[in-house]
Amino acid sequence: MSSRSRRLAVASLALLLALSGCVGPVIDYPPTTPEDGREATAAGGGSPTAVAEGSQTTRAHVTETRTPTESGTPDRQTPTPTAVPDATNPWGTEPIVVAVSDAANTGREWTPLVEEAAAYWERRAEHYAGFPVDYEVRPDATDPDLIVEFVDEVPECDGSSDAAGCAPLIEDRRQIDRPETVSVKTGFSDESTVLVTEHELGHTLGLTHEDAPADVMASRSVLYSEPQPNATERAFPWEDANFSVYVDVANASDPEGARQQVEHALAYYEDGPEGMPTNLSFTRVDDPEEADVVVRSVETSPCGEGAASCGATAGPDPDGDGEIETYSRLEISLVGLDTDAVAWHVGYWLAHGFGAEDDAEKPSPFRDASYEERRSEWWE
Repeated sequence: MSSRSRRLAVASLALLLALSGCVGPVIDYPPTTPEDGREATAAGGGSPTAVAEGSQTTRAHVTETRTPTESGTPDRQTPTPTAVPDATNPWGTEPIVVAVSDAANTGREWTPLVEEAAAYWERRAEHYAGFPVDYEVRPDATDPDLIVEFVDEVPECDGSSDAAGCAPLIEDRRQIDRPETVSVKTGFSDESTVLVTEHELGHTLGLTHEDAPADVMASRSVLYSEPQPNATERAFPWEDANFSVYVDVANASDPEGARQQVEHALAYYEDGPEGMPTNLSFTRVDDPEEADVVVRSVETSPCGEGAASCGATAGPDPDGDGEIETYSRLEISLVGLDTDAVAWHVGYWLAHGFGAEDDAEKPSPFRDASYEERRSEWWE
């Protein structure tokens, strides 16, 4: 018999959640006691004080949190729609034999994740697809009905350029050409890998992106990567060393002098000071939205009472652990500084943003600098 036309169904890649981190202020008062000669620095010396969760864009369907059921098996908390009418299982009544292929040679153990995805549909296929289904996951099966392959890049799939997975949409037994192949992209967390596999297996049962359950079958989902080092754990927490910089010092008492001070700080880092990367470069831009680093002289302080400056970092959280993995933006706020101190404060926060969060890790001009030293030509 001739087979019916085949369609491929795709699950699109994740959105990355953006987080913002606030870092502590630096106080800059003249010395008040002769024996001290240095102004106070806020507790922690400018170390991070909080990381706030960022909001995700609205075009994604979020994977619901799993909670234990009475049997102890994870289950998604989603509304249960009316069951679909009875239908015929295109795979027949025998268990569907599923092989597992580590096509990307990751060495990762994929079989338990495929088993979890298969178990999901064994519990729910009759409700959502209209027929029961049984799977037999045998990683090295020689004559499987279905192969779930894990790949670095998903093959061409319905014209999508950001596919997390791909599978044939099986609605009739005449479409099946054993073994059928389900492709799942590597690099995701266990939970996200299971979600993509569930989604693709749903297509092999005839379910489309418009079908329930929406938390599994929606065309887009928030997916998380495998665990990654946090920005604070990296020697250099940026993707590259070429920075676009926006400077707005119009509110400074001497805007031109303040701008020159910012240039001194940037030139200092381009010269490769001890402990800093030697390949840093800076390009000035006119739009703050295009900048990696933003330096502003502000009238309304975001830094806290008495602070002379503060910094804030932002970046993506691809592994969903609530921490920034790499920085994509550094904002430096200058509050009522006299002109000669601008370069030091900008330099201090640049060091922090480049990974030297502890003052002891910063270049020497930023370690225990006195009030006068902060206003010197320390960059020479």
